[in-house]
Amino acid sequence: MSNFSKAHLRKRAPNFSLFVVIVLLVIFGIIFLSSASSVISFQEYGDSRYMFIKQVFGIILGFILMGAFYKIDVKFWKKVSFPLIAVSLIALVAVLIPHIGVQHGGARRWIDLGPIQIQPSDLLKFSIIIYLASLFEKKGQDVRDFMRGTLPFLALLGVMVILVMAQPDMGTLLVIVVIAITMYFVSGAKASHLLGIGATGVAGLLALIKISPYRMQRFLVFLNPSQYADHAVGYQTKQALIAIGSGGLIGRGFGQSLQKYRYLPEASTDSIFAIIGEEKGLLGTIGICFLFAAFGFLGYQIAKDTKDAYTRLIAVGITSWVVFQAILNICAALSLVPLTGVTLPFISFGGTSIVLMIASCGILLNISSSTRERVGNESNPSGRGNGGSRYAALGNHSRIKR
Repeated sequence: MSNFSKAHLRKRAPNFSLFVVIVLLVIFGIIFLSSASSVISFQEYGDSRYMFIKQVFGIILGFILMGAFYKIDVKFWKKVSFPLIAVSLIALVAVLIPHIGVQHGGARRWIDLGPIQIQPSDLLKFSIIIYLASLFEKKGQDVRDFMRGTLPFLALLGVMVILVMAQPDMGTLLVIVVIAITMYFVSGAKASHLLGIGATGVAGLLALIKISPYRMQRFLVFLNPSQYADHAVGYQTKQALIAIGSGGLIGRGFGQSLQKYRYLPEASTDSIFAIIGEEKGLLGTIGICFLFAAFGFLGYQIAKDTKDAYTRLIAVGITSWVVFQAILNICAALSLVPLTGVTLPFISFGGTSIVLMIASCGILLNISSSTRERVGNESNPSGRGNGGSRYAALGNHSRIKR
């Protein structure tokens, strides 16, 4: 076989390490979910495997879509970016309409479509990445101009804040805002604009906490968990810490969790990291954290390696989505931040979330393949490799003319 053919085959392979990390997270997730969800599945559905089986179907669909997304040219998403964000915003409005939106625990976050329920806020996480990548690439250097770049971005962010908080869903809002701000930064935003947005965002967050008694109570629990340990508002935090603490170094053993017997609320969703700590101990939780760290490293490396602004921004957005949501969930379980209600990516139970997150990784793998192709085709007369050009790639679009 000729050298050209060998190079052609090599450069078209996606990032295998990233794929392995995704598969490991999904495998560990379904294993731990089978234990964490067994009690609540039996009590509410009469079958201890109900949530496990439903999650398996979601994972299968997710990987089918991952394969499809991997095959689709990344530029295709630019064409559908506006319809995607429009559908997401319309769905967020529909959630608030009686008999369309489903209410659970005092919040309206789901749309009932017969046998399935869709959470529009999860769709928004995906569509905002696609839309902002297209918007910021189109703006180019205008992203640094307040009127032409920052103001349209803030207007969109404001609409999302209003619609998501109408549900309300503070945790999801934090994830979406961090994704958006990270992409805005990478696109080349001015430091002064970023500082202004950051200061306004912190002030707004404190205001949202202050005006809501429930969020204020959660914030007080975070500041002093021992004082509220016997109060209803501090119950979930207390039980999560008990679960993690009782696991010790190696855990009680798989399936041996006591907290899943309805002591720990949301054991299969928000609090599944605590169940992992109880059953597999410190070593198990470190292993999960290592996999998310590996995902972040590989995802941002893919973003840095690509020379195309649009694909770089998508890679940054998808990676930030997974990494920050994981950080927020884990920190909430450890009482390092107030409880937010966000799920642990690839691991927690959730149909819309698991399907979209796995599918989105197909785009990230596609970008890694395209990146390798461009690097393989670059001339390199010095023979010293492509490290320098790869390290400069992330800065070519975002940090020039600062």
